[in-house]
Amino acid sequence: MDKKTIDEGRSIAITSYILIIGVLIALSMNSDDKNKFASFHIRQGLGLTITFIILGVSISFFESIYVAASMWIFISVLALYGLFCAALGKTTMIPLLGPFFQKTFKSL
Repeated sequence: MDKKTIDEGRSIAITSYILIIGVLIALSMNSDDKNKFASFHIRQGLGLTITFIILGVSISFFESIYVAASMWIFISVLALYGLFCAALGKTTMIPLLGPFFQKTFKSL
């Protein structure tokens, strides 16, 4: 990807890692002119948001602070990793789940 594409999509890419609302804002910002760099990070952010919701619902039955804290740490570390990659202009996938998110949301 060239530097111009990365610079134009950087703010959208960073916004996509704000769970739930950030993905929706980034999708609307990227709807007119599809920026490849922003689309890559939107797919990663959308996948993290869906993972966050699924894990949150599934661990709510355990009623354990340790299970909830480990989920929050897991999602936070992945989101921060993606956020820093977006800020640095890199298209590095999120560990463990990134390739799955890219394949699943390839139409975005």
